[in-house]
Amino acid sequence: MNTQSNVKSLDARLQGHNSEHGIRKVNLALQGGGAHGAFGWGVLDKILEDGRLKIEGLSATSAGAMNAVVYAYGLMKGGSEGARDKLEEFWRIVSAKGRFSSPSQTTPIDLWLRALGMQETVSYQFFDAMTRAFSPYQFNPLNLNPLKDVLCEVVNFDELRQCKTTSLRLCATNVKSGKPKIFTNEMLSADVVLASACLPMLFRAVEIDGEHYWDGGYIGNPAIYPLIYDVECRDILVVHINPITRPDIPRSAPAIYNRINEISFNSSLIREMRAIAFATRLIDEEWIKPEYRDRMKRLNVHAIRADEVMSEFSVSSKFNTDWDFLTHLKALGRNAAALWLDAHFHDIGERSSVDIRADYL
Repeated sequence: MNTQSNVKSLDARLQGHNSEHGIRKVNLALQGGGAHGAFGWGVLDKILEDGRLKIEGLSATSAGAMNAVVYAYGLMKGGSEGARDKLEEFWRIVSAKGRFSSPSQTTPIDLWLRALGMQETVSYQFFDAMTRAFSPYQFNPLNLNPLKDVLCEVVNFDELRQCKTTSLRLCATNVKSGKPKIFTNEMLSADVVLASACLPMLFRAVEIDGEHYWDGGYIGNPAIYPLIYDVECRDILVVHINPITRPDIPRSAPAIYNRINEISFNSSLIREMRAIAFATRLIDEEWIKPEYRDRMKRLNVHAIRADEVMSEFSVSSKFNTDWDFLTHLKALGRNAAALWLDAHFHDIGERSSVDIRADYL
């Protein structure tokens, strides 16, 4: 009796130790935001370095979709270090390709104008005016997209479609129907990622199987519902790129346009959070008949946000591929992830670490 009691006591202590200090599962939802996606790179890099979280599924949009496929392919080929190496390789190539083509590159004239209060570069203002006057069907007749070459250089999509280590869900917007399209592992290709990141003022709609798609941010940035139905884990960690709140009213035309985009690209996420809050209330207050309760999945929601920091960047910085800028964003993402891990790792599997009503509704 004493021996059995001691064994049971030891087992209980070991289980408690593993629960507190072991690996915990989580799903990630990655927002897009152009070059600001390097913030998401930093978050992933820190999570991989930390080693305490196992990512079961990823739902991602736009730049988040790029981070997601590069992460999944690197993990499949070389584990955590392979994923970190692939992410750095991807962003290095993006920086190199954009060195001479980014509209946000600063010239001596821009430095002079900035001293007079003008925030956006001359090249960006020209670029912005051109995209408002001409469509990509006019100014890009050959339909060139250098990101496709970058993706194909870093990721073998034939191999990625066989990936069993990570469940991927990439969101794009069907141009004709206005409905979301969720692409799963077996459907992945470079065109699928480009569809998820297709800003209609810059690129032609991406055709896949006879349908045409624009950036998924218009309808799901990122889409949460695939992480409710398609995976087992109940914890969802949202990695924000676009600030939900800003301290000041935008007054310049570019700042106003940028804030409109932020609100638009966050609106679908806020709607989904409203639905999650409602479903959680139904479960917690036992409004559902007992025979139907097992059909409802209670979620634990978490978020890595840096609204104050990301609000400091101008709209043109989303096109800034300078390596120093990208690595600065990566460092910000790593720091935000480190702070979140220190504060909320033990919430994973136990409870939500955000107040959905206060933060989103």
